[in-house]
Amino acid sequence: MTASLDDNKAEDVVIIDLNGKTSIADYMVIACGTSQRHVGSMTNNLRERLKALSGRSPSVEGEAHCDWVLIDAGDVLVHLFRPEVRTFYSLERLWGSSPMAAASGGSGQSAAPPASG
Repeated sequence: MTASLDDNKAEDVVIIDLNGKTSIADYMVIACGTSQRHVGSMTNNLRERLKALSGRSPSVEGEAHCDWVLIDAGDVLVHLFRPEVRTFYSLERLWGSSPMAAASGGSGQSAAPPASG
């Protein structure tokens, strides 16, 4: 999953371990795109990769405007933002983030949540 985001030049990728915080997912991935078009492109590419891996399309919300897109990949929730929208909602703070891993786009430093199966 993070490989797709890296390939699409996602910025400020953060993975939050949700175990013990909620039962809705095990991990949350948060990333930024530089524009609505960039967020839309990352959404499309990630949806196609997830469909190829699981055989089904993930649920996607917010794609019409591409300011904040939520992709529900089962055990992993992916939030793709434009930077100013991410700052406004501050999900890392809301979830008491002690990120499992963080990477700035293109740095090659990323960690992926365990594959769900």
